[in-house]
Amino acid sequence: MAGEMFLYWGSGSIPCWKPMIVLEEKGFGGYKNKLVSFSNKEHKGEDVLKLNPRGQVPTFKDGDIVVNESNAVCDYLESSYKDKGAQLIPSDKAQRARVLQRMHEANNNMQQKLMLDLLYYFFQTKEEDRKEEEIAKKSEAAKEEMNRWEGYLGETKSFLAGNDFTMADVYFFPYLAFAVRMGMDIEKYPNLKAYYEKVCGRPSIKATWPPHWKEEPPKFSPLQGRV
Repeated sequence: MAGEMFLYWGSGSIPCWKPMIVLEEKGFGGYKNKLVSFSNKEHKGEDVLKLNPRGQVPTFKDGDIVVNESNAVCDYLESSYKDKGAQLIPSDKAQRARVLQRMHEANNNMQQKLMLDLLYYFFQTKEEDRKEEEIAKKSEAAKEEMNRWEGYLGETKSFLAGNDFTMADVYFFPYLAFAVRMGMDIEKYPNLKAYYEKVCGRPSIKATWPPHWKEEPPKFSPLQGRV
């Protein structure tokens, strides 16, 4: 039986979004939560720090059990409540292998090539210090990554690991949605476009869509014309 669940989270944070999707998929949509403000450094507040000394979110409680780190929260929820809601990691050995492959592939490659290499270059480098040749190199790597996922979806014709929504989609979709928000031309990737539109309509995604994304457009679109 689940204890009282509580989640500290931030709007638009990919690490926070993943366990929020899992909570909805497992049928725990009524959990207590607190939206923290990154700009006000609320993730460094005493209430978070007493549970997570790193001062990071997501920070999650299930009764007296505390789980930090987004992937750990996702794994905990799936393994502890496999009989609840959607089964996000299949029991079939071959299907499970494919889901695990896509999960970690998304977590490693999308995070590195899209976020750390390309988008963080824009976020952390002053405009006057940005080098166009460096941007072009990073953009090309990001395009190659998107084309790889475009190919995967061309094989499955549905979700990332087959006909069912799985943890692979939980790990991947927030990166894709962030890329679209940052100006990626999804029209260039027909399989990704069909996938994006289908997953956007899923109740767990609608329920967890970052609040500030609904209220305000992005301040700039660094991927526009590049990816």
